[in-house]
Amino acid sequence: MRRIDTLDDIAEGLEVLLQTHPELGVIAERAGPLPLRRSEPGFESLASVIVSQQVSKASAASIWDRLVRLNDPLTPENYLAGGEEAWRLAGLSRAKQATLARISEAIIAGELDLFDLCDRPIDEAMQVMTSVKGIGPWTAEVYLLFSAGHADVFPSGDVALQHAYAHAYCESVRPDSKALRLFAERWSPWRGVAARLFWAYYAATRGRDGTPIA
Repeated sequence: MRRIDTLDDIAEGLEVLLQTHPELGVIAERAGPLPLRRSEPGFESLASVIVSQQVSKASAASIWDRLVRLNDPLTPENYLAGGEEAWRLAGLSRAKQATLARISEAIIAGELDLFDLCDRPIDEAMQVMTSVKGIGPWTAEVYLLFSAGHADVFPSGDVALQHAYAHAYCESVRPDSKALRLFAERWSPWRGVAARLFWAYYAATRGRDGTPIA
C-alpha cells in the first residue's frame, strides 16, 4: 500500500501523474509546489477535520482554539468529561458535539482504532470509519489522506476540489461527488497527490486556500 509521508512521496506521485496524464502539466504549473500537510493520526486529528466541516477557516480556527483550551489535552476521555457546557462554549454545533461524543465512546470501547487505520486497505478503513454515525465519506477520506497517510484517496465530495476540476477542465458546472469520484479513478494509485494538486490549483486560481486542514 502506497503512503504519503514526505515531500519526496508527493514528488514521486506527481511525476507519475504527469507522465501518465500529460494534461495535468498545465494545472501543475499554475498550482505551484504541493504542500505535505500531514498530521499525526489519532482523536485530535479527526476532531480537527470534523470542526472544519461546513464553516470558514477563520471560524474553524476559532472553534478549534476554544475546544483545545477547554479540553487540554484533547483526548476522548477529556472531551466526554467536559460535557455539553464545554462543547457549547467551544462553539460546536449540536451535530458536531454528538459526533465527537460517539467517536470518543467508540475509541474508549475499543471499537475504533484510529492508528490501526493507517495500515488498513482504504476500502476497509473507510468502512470502519463510516460505521460511526456522523462520520461521512468526506470526513473519513480527509482523515485517511492527511492523518493516516493513504496515497490513493480523493475526497470527491469536497467543494473546492469540485470547483478546481470544473475550472481546470473548462466546465461551466462543477461535478457532483459521484461524477468526480469516477473521473478521479484514472489517477489511482496517486489520487492523494492529485487531490493536493487540485487544492493547490484552487488556491492559485481563487486566491484563497480551500484545503480542509491548516
